[in-house]
Amino acid sequence: MAHIDRALRSNIKLRHLQLLVALDEFRHLGRTAEFLAVSQPAVSKVLAEVEKMFGMTLFSRSTRGTEPTPAGESLVRFARSVLAQFDMTRDEIEAVASGAAGRVRVGSMGAALPVLLARAVSRLKAQSTRATVLIEEGDLTHLLPRLRLSELDVIIGRLEPAYAAPDLVTEPLYEEPMVAIVSADHALARKTRPAWSDLAAMPCVLPPPWASLRVKIEQTFFRAGQHPPADVVESSSYMAVTTFVAQRQAVGFVARSVGQQLEAEGRFKVLAMAIDVELPPIGLITLRERRLAPSVTQLIGCLRTEAEAIAGATARRQPKRRK
Repeated sequence: MAHIDRALRSNIKLRHLQLLVALDEFRHLGRTAEFLAVSQPAVSKVLAEVEKMFGMTLFSRSTRGTEPTPAGESLVRFARSVLAQFDMTRDEIEAVASGAAGRVRVGSMGAALPVLLARAVSRLKAQSTRATVLIEEGDLTHLLPRLRLSELDVIIGRLEPAYAAPDLVTEPLYEEPMVAIVSADHALARKTRPAWSDLAAMPCVLPPPWASLRVKIEQTFFRAGQHPPADVVESSSYMAVTTFVAQRQAVGFVARSVGQQLEAEGRFKVLAMAIDVELPPIGLITLRERRLAPSVTQLIGCLRTEAEAIAGATARRQPKRRK
């Protein structure tokens, strides 16, 4: 419709978009007003102004708060994308003006965070001390929507085939198997040939139920003639895995390079057993139509360099399979 096109192209302003995003976050006129440091009547007035502009209700109001209508949800997605692009452009201009390398917003899965990403950021900092890297950890269900809204520049982690889409560009970096870890003082840390029956009797930290990796680990228990453990904490967070493995004497599952790093630090032990789980490669995900800022391209170059080193090192240290 002509009036919607006119509203999007000419009439809507940055303050309108900021209001829509805040309303979507708080779902309450009063809390939105408090966040924006304005009066509640001012929030109502601006919302009415935007709704008149588009000729439709964008948020339904009730005593419980506000809720976006289907049209409101579409406009909120548009607002988030525009505001994210605004932030990125502002950061790029500020970086050029100050001589800094800019800002990179990275979504990282646990398989990549403590080794690949940590080393790549160190390499980036050695090249550009003033570069800023914002890191958000999560799984693809959490990170992909933020990438599509331009709130992240790149995602690093396992390239799950189920999440492939025409708007995404994926770049595999290296293949890496999984290992089981326990705390250094765990009884299994001293066992020369731990088995799946040992793991089944222990507390475990497993990926969430919706993760394909969770299904594969449980299938491996069944193939070994064991039921998966009943005492389970579910998380894909690297921090959660290491915390509960350490504090609950649990077994956790991590990428091999991560396990080797943890073992080298002395607090954890990689169990001497093969984890026969078929895994997708670790790699990068970006949006196909988005131009990457120089700082993002620079970090991606660092990631590629470190990925080559990790692939070579973990291959040399891979333990022989026990028969």
